[in-house]
Amino acid sequence: MSIGEVTTVVDPAATFELAISSHESPSRPQQGERASSQQRPLRTLFVITSMPVGGAETLLVNMLDRFDPRRIAGEVVCLKSPGPLGEAISGRHTVHSDFLRGKWDLRVLPRLVALLRRRQIDAVITIGAGDKMFWGRLAAKSAGVPVICSALHSTGWPDGVGRMNRWLTPITDGFIAVADHHGTHLAKYEGFPEKRVHIIRNGIDCERFVPSVSARAKLCGELRLPSDSRLVGIVAALRPEKNHAMFVDVAASVCQADPKAHFVIVGDGPERTGIVQAIDLHGIADRVHLLGTRHDTPEIVAALDVFLLCSHNEASPVSILEALACGVPVVSTRVGSVAESVRDGETGYLVAAGDTPAMLQRTRQLLADARLRRRMGENGREIVLQTGSLDSMVNGYTRLIETLYEQKLALAAR
Repeated sequence: MSIGEVTTVVDPAATFELAISSHESPSRPQQGERASSQQRPLRTLFVITSMPVGGAETLLVNMLDRFDPRRIAGEVVCLKSPGPLGEAISGRHTVHSDFLRGKWDLRVLPRLVALLRRRQIDAVITIGAGDKMFWGRLAAKSAGVPVICSALHSTGWPDGVGRMNRWLTPITDGFIAVADHHGTHLAKYEGFPEKRVHIIRNGIDCERFVPSVSARAKLCGELRLPSDSRLVGIVAALRPEKNHAMFVDVAASVCQADPKAHFVIVGDGPERTGIVQAIDLHGIADRVHLLGTRHDTPEIVAALDVFLLCSHNEASPVSILEALACGVPVVSTRVGSVAESVRDGETGYLVAAGDTPAMLQRTRQLLADARLRRRMGENGREIVLQTGSLDSMVNGYTRLIETLYEQKLALAAR
C-alpha cells in the first residue's frame, strides 16, 4: 500500500473556483498519454473513505477482481485507513491510503493531486457521498483527469449529497445510480442533470452465491446448534441506518415462541456495543450470534432460512441480492429500490420502514412454511440471474468509463 505524499501546496478555495469556472473546457490527456482507449487500459482510480466489510466496499472489490485488465486498470484510494477489505486486496490491487488525517485537513487536496498526476490517472470514480465525493472530484479536476464520475449507493441520511458536493456537479461527467428508482431519486431530489445519470445495477457473483445444502450443517456445527435449527440472518455494517435494533426485537419475539430459531448477525461497526446491550436486555444472548467481519459470506447466507433487512434507507443493497442468489427469501423494509429485487409475495415480503410487528409476522410466516421458502428462494435466484449479475455490472462500468473518455478525447481534439 502506498501512503499519500505532499509534493506541492494548493489553495483549496482557489482550486475550487478554478474547477467550477473551467468546467466546460475538457481535460486533455497529458503529452505521452494514449490517444485511443485501445492502446492501453484506462487507469481508473476509485476513491472511498475506507473499506470495512460492507455492501459498496464488497461491490468495489468484486469489480476490481473482474475487470478486463486489457481495458481497465483499477486502483483504490482510501482517504483514511484501508480497512479490512483494503488490507485483504492489497496483494492483488494497488491500494493507496492515509490521505485525510482529520476533518479539516485541507492538505488532502495536494496529496490527491500529486498521486493522480504521478499515476497518470485517466478516470476517477468516487464511491458514496461525503468527503470522498468532494475531495476526489476536486482533486481530479485540479489534476486534469479526463473522466470524473460519482457512484452513489444510498438515498438520504447518512449519505445525502449535501450542498458542497452539489457545487461540484458542473465538473462531474457522470453520476452512477444502482437501480431505476435510485436514478430517478438522483435526478429529482439531488438535482443532478438527468442526461448525466447512468443506471448500472448492482451485481454479484452468482457462481459464488449459490444454494447449498451443506452450508447449513457447517454453520450449525460452528455455532454448536442442533441440525434442525431454523436460521434467520442479516449481513450489514453495524451502523445506525441499518437499524439492527429492529432485528433484535424481531429475534426476541420469535425466540420466545420458537425454541428452534436462531439469529445470525454478520458485520461490524460503531453500533456493536448497543446491539450487544439490546441482546442482553432481551436475554437472548444464546440465540443471537454476532459473527463480526467474515470472508465466507456466501456459505453463511446460503445456510439461512430467512434473510432480514431492517434499514431506514437504502438504494439497492447488495446483501439482499446475495441472499436471493442463494435461494433465501427476504423480508425487508420498503426503502429505496429494494422492491425491484424483493418482489412482495414472490421473492419475499416488504414492510414499512420501522414496522416491527409486520416484519415479525412475515418472518414467522416464512419460518413456518418450508415450501413457501423454497418457492420464493427459487424465484429470487432466477431474478438475480436475469438482472443482477456481476458481469453485467462490470460491463456497465467499463462501457461508461471508455465512452466518457473517448468523448473527452474528441472534445479536446476540436
